[in-house]
Amino acid sequence: MEPLNALVAFANFVLVPATAYGSQLALGALGVTLIYGILRFSNFAHGDTMAFGTMSVILATWGLQAAGIGLGPLPTALLALPVGIAVTALLLLGTDRLVYRFYRAKKAVPVTFVIASLGVMFIYNGVVRFIIGPDDQRFADGERFVISARDFKTMTGLDEGLAIKTTQVITVVVAVVVVAILFWFLNRTRTGKSMRAYSDNEDLALLSGINPERVVMYTWLMVAALATIAGTLYGLDKSFKPFTYFQLLLPIFAAAIVGGLGSPLGAIAGGFVIAFAEVTITYPLKKVLGYALPEALEPDGLVQLLSTDYKFAVSFVILIIVLLFRPTGLFAGKSV
Repeated sequence: MEPLNALVAFANFVLVPATAYGSQLALGALGVTLIYGILRFSNFAHGDTMAFGTMSVILATWGLQAAGIGLGPLPTALLALPVGIAVTALLLLGTDRLVYRFYRAKKAVPVTFVIASLGVMFIYNGVVRFIIGPDDQRFADGERFVISARDFKTMTGLDEGLAIKTTQVITVVVAVVVVAILFWFLNRTRTGKSMRAYSDNEDLALLSGINPERVVMYTWLMVAALATIAGTLYGLDKSFKPFTYFQLLLPIFAAAIVGGLGSPLGAIAGGFVIAFAEVTITYPLKKVLGYALPEALEPDGLVQLLSTDYKFAVSFVILIIVLLFRPTGLFAGKSV
């Protein structure tokens, strides 16, 4: 038994990747839950909004790299983020003006907005594929690792190494900062309080003089920022491919629903629940158990509960279980 090696192997292959992935899902789920809580519909275009925002960041990053502008050991994409957020905000505000405002004026039922968002999703997807292509695009530069497995082994003398990528550290730090700013905005500013009042009771908010179009505008601006940051962090950590962002919609929705739709705190918790479940269930635990168990009990097989090809099925199963036993989610959001 080698408990320290088992712990390092578990951290290297499960704990660190799941924490970074959970941060990305949490930011994505926050965008979904804001739209559901304030605009009152499930936005199926959110995954492709993330793809559009990331594409804008990639194009700006390539421009900065061509001009010789960078951040040294950090990814240049961090400099390009404001450009991506601004372009995505213009896209969402334009879409709201052309599509959703019409249905709000007609006081359409939520399912109409959902169907409209499906149409918007296909348009966004086509636009992204047309501009940047359907293939993988890598745009990360700077230092790849904060600490490599080889350096860790040399420092500690352990058999197992721990590699922490720069993008994983940036993901967690940026997610913490963004969530802190979001909660401060919603709880401390006049606009944030207006958005919460509008979310709690639309009629009462209107009677108290809150401008609904202003609330809608700020909601889309915040969603643009969250979607672009989440998509860019995911692309830096893995790679950018439009179809992957389309697939991300399921774990993001699962995270929002598991935490409780309409609850920002629930979206964050749901993101980490889904991420840790996906990574733990699809990772072969043979190496970890080989260190943790006595030699006689070491497993012969991979001890992989589910192939990575089916990792999105984990989100689906968790989603169904939560909907069956706690429809309002872990943090008692709005019932689905």
